[in-house]
Amino acid sequence: MTKSLPSVTIVRRIKAPPARIYAALTEPKLMVQWWSPDAGPTLSAEADVRPGGRFSIVFRLLNGEEHNPTGVYQEVVPGKKLVFTWEWAGMEERESLVTFLLKPFDGGTELTLIHEHLPDEAARKSHEDGWKGFLDKLPIFLGVAE
Repeated sequence: MTKSLPSVTIVRRIKAPPARIYAALTEPKLMVQWWSPDAGPTLSAEADVRPGGRFSIVFRLLNGEEHNPTGVYQEVVPGKKLVFTWEWAGMEERESLVTFLLKPFDGGTELTLIHEHLPDEAARKSHEDGWKGFLDKLPIFLGVAE
């Protein structure tokens, strides 16, 4: 029997069309303006958004720590779905899997984030907190925060 690894699923409704959200998730010139889990700056963003293409984000948390998650795009469906590996230096099992699903609804987009194959409960909790902070910033960046 294989051990089931922890995962995170977060669903948010954002009053912006899927194409705007997708752009914020995939265009480096936009990503560098907001992609981090707290109010700390994003220092750099690179994204070759195609299956097999790589991404790299460098951000500094408010506590001064710098992090550089990287990964490889697995599935790319513009405006609908983005799947990529998530490699985090220092994680016991360095590679996990992140999926963004974008589904239009009247007045916006239902965004579902799924982060799978995390090595343990501590990593799950840390990533859940980080992704919640990240998703809190997205509507603010898009100018649609309520």
